[in-house]
Amino acid sequence: MIELIDLHKSFGGNHVLRGVNLKVEKGEGMVVIGGSGSGKSVLIKHIIGTLKPDRGSVFIEGVDIAKLADHELYEVRKRFGMLFQGAALFDSMKVWENVAFALMRHGKLKEKDAKEIAVEKLRMVGLVGVENLMPSELSGGMKKRVGLARAIAHSPEMLLYDEPTTGLDPIMADAINDLIIEMKQRLSVTSVAITHDMHSAYKIADRIAMLYKGEIIEVGTPDAIKNTDNAIVRQFITGSAIGPIKIEGVTV
Repeated sequence: MIELIDLHKSFGGNHVLRGVNLKVEKGEGMVVIGGSGSGKSVLIKHIIGTLKPDRGSVFIEGVDIAKLADHELYEVRKRFGMLFQGAALFDSMKVWENVAFALMRHGKLKEKDAKEIAVEKLRMVGLVGVENLMPSELSGGMKKRVGLARAIAHSPEMLLYDEPTTGLDPIMADAINDLIIEMKQRLSVTSVAITHDMHSAYKIADRIAMLYKGEIIEVGTPDAIKNTDNAIVRQFITGSAIGPIKIEGVTV
C-alpha cells in the first residue's frame, strides 16, 4: 500500500534521507525506529506528502504522490489520519471541536452531525463525557487519546503515528499501545509509526524497520529484530552506549 523507493532529502548541507527503500503492505503495522535526528519525522512527512523528495518516489497504492499536483495530493491526504507527537490540539476549541475539525472544514457536516461523530470516536478511544472540556483540562494521556480520536474521525485507510508514547508514563504509554493495536484491528487500517520506544515498537509492530544515517538498514518482525546480528541495530534496541553508534561529544 505504501512504498518508498530511493528516497533522498536534504536541508541545506544536511543530507537527511540517503536512499530510503521501504514497503508497507496493506493492513500491516510498520514501525520505524532510529535515534533522535535520524530522519524519522522527515520520512513520515514524505509519506503524507507534506514534504517532497529531492530524488526518489513515494507510492501510495501505485501512485507516486511526489509527482502529483497540489489539488491531487490534497485528495490523497484525505485517506490518512495522523496522531502527532504532542497531540497538537487547538487550545481554543473544545474537545469535540478538535476531533470534528476536519469533518466540519472539509466534510461540510452540520455541527450537530459532526459532534455526534466526534462523541462516537471519543468513545472508541475510551473517553466518555469529555467532549465539552477544553484541552487545558485534560491530562497528557487524555490529550493523546483525543488526538487519536481526531485521527480516525474521517475513517482513514492509513494511520500515521509520530512518537505516540513520548511524554507519557509507562502505564499510560502501554494503554496507548493497546489502543493503536485495537484501532488497527477494528478499522482494518494500514499503519506506520515512528518511535525510539522499543517496548512500544515490539508491541504494536508487525514489522520493524531501522533508519540509520539516512537509510533503512534492517527490516524484520519484532522477534527477528530482537535476535538480530546487526551490531548497529543491536546497540540501539538494547540502549547500550558501547558499540558502532557513537554519541556526539561523548567518549566511551
